[in-house]
Amino acid sequence: MSAPSHDCPLCPRLVSLRTELRADHPDWWNAPVPALGDLDAPIAIVGLAPGKHGANRTGRAFTGDASGELLFATLEKFGLAEGGEPKGVVILNAVRCLPPENKPEPAEIHACRPFLAAELRAPVVLALGQIAHQSAVKAMGGKLPKHRFAHGAEHRMHRGQWLVDSYHCSRYNQNTGRLTPEMLEAVVARAIALARPEAP
Repeated sequence: MSAPSHDCPLCPRLVSLRTELRADHPDWWNAPVPALGDLDAPIAIVGLAPGKHGANRTGRAFTGDASGELLFATLEKFGLAEGGEPKGVVILNAVRCLPPENKPEPAEIHACRPFLAAELRAPVVLALGQIAHQSAVKAMGGKLPKHRFAHGAEHRMHRGQWLVDSYHCSRYNQNTGRLTPEMLEAVVARAIALARPEAP
C-alpha cells in the first residue's frame, strides 16, 4: 500500500478537522504527513500523529513544534540529522493526520496502520510513546502481550527487526520531566548500537 493521498477519506473525524483547518489556515499543509527521510535508512522513528502547529502546519514530521525541537537536537548530536534533515533515519507517524486534542481513536490508528506497515522496513525501530509502540508492534506482525511498552525497553521482533521504546518527546513530557534530553539520548544511542552491531 502506498502513502495516503492528500485528501485521504478513511477517517471522517480527521477529515472534518482537516476541512476546518484548511478554511482557517489555507497556507498550512493540512493533509496526511508523509515519511521524512530515507525509507531504506537503518533506523525508523515512529511518533504518534502530527501536531497542530508542527507537522500539520509544515507538512514535515516533527517539524515546527517543541517535540520536534528536542528530537532533531538529539538526532543532530548523534549525526542523524543536519539542518533539520534526517541522515540515516526515517521519521514516520502511527497516524498521518492531525487528531482532535492530539488523541486519535482506535479506529483511526487501525485505518492508518497499513501505511505504517508498508514503510516500516528499517532493521531498528524507535517508538516514541505507547500508541506508537503498539502500532509499530502490530505493523511488524507482533503480538502486544509479548512486547510491552516501557521507556528503554527493547524487543526482538519475529522478523528480525529490533523495536526500542521511548516516552514521547512531547512538550508535556518535557515540562513534567517524564522525558529528559538525557533519557532520549540514551535510547537513540541504543538504537544506533543495534543498527551498527559491527561498530566497536
